[in-house]
Amino acid sequence: MPTTRRELLRWQFDMTWSLFEYHLERLGPDDFLWEPADICWTMRQDATGTWRPDWSDTEPDPVPVPTVAWVTWHIGWWWSVALDHAQGRPPRERDDVVWPGPGEASVAWLRGLRAEWASVLEDLADADLDAPARFPWQEDPDMTVGHTLAWLNAELMKNVAEIGQLRMVRAASKQPS
Repeated sequence: MPTTRRELLRWQFDMTWSLFEYHLERLGPDDFLWEPADICWTMRQDATGTWRPDWSDTEPDPVPVPTVAWVTWHIGWWWSVALDHAQGRPPRERDDVVWPGPGEASVAWLRGLRAEWASVLEDLADADLDAPARFPWQEDPDMTVGHTLAWLNAELMKNVAEIGQLRMVRAASKQPS
């Protein structure tokens, strides 16, 4: 049975999401802000109560270990911007993507982004995959919508693995929370 490129990318996305659901269903509120190392990036509330990510415009050395909170914000940030590009909206700035906080609010936010992305995928035909795309490559004229979809699948898969590893290490750790 022939499979179109769009169907293959959608299958890969759905498979990755099913792996993510395994971890999302098992995450507790305390898992989000657990710091697995002395040097880590997390989410912190500012004076207004808004959650803000630890961030540096240049990668520190050593690279901080992210918390589940930070990784879920990171997913929400790049996915929100990918959706902006895919739907022809002006892309949001990093500070405009607000993390809803630890626990079910973040899980619901990510599931909402998944539903919005699935809707975008349903509207694409194989020919649409060949259209030029600027995100996340900015100025590379050879990148296409198909590349963006493949990148999103790879980025999601990487972030799912990070969250899964953090969740399992915390569950298996003898350290206090």
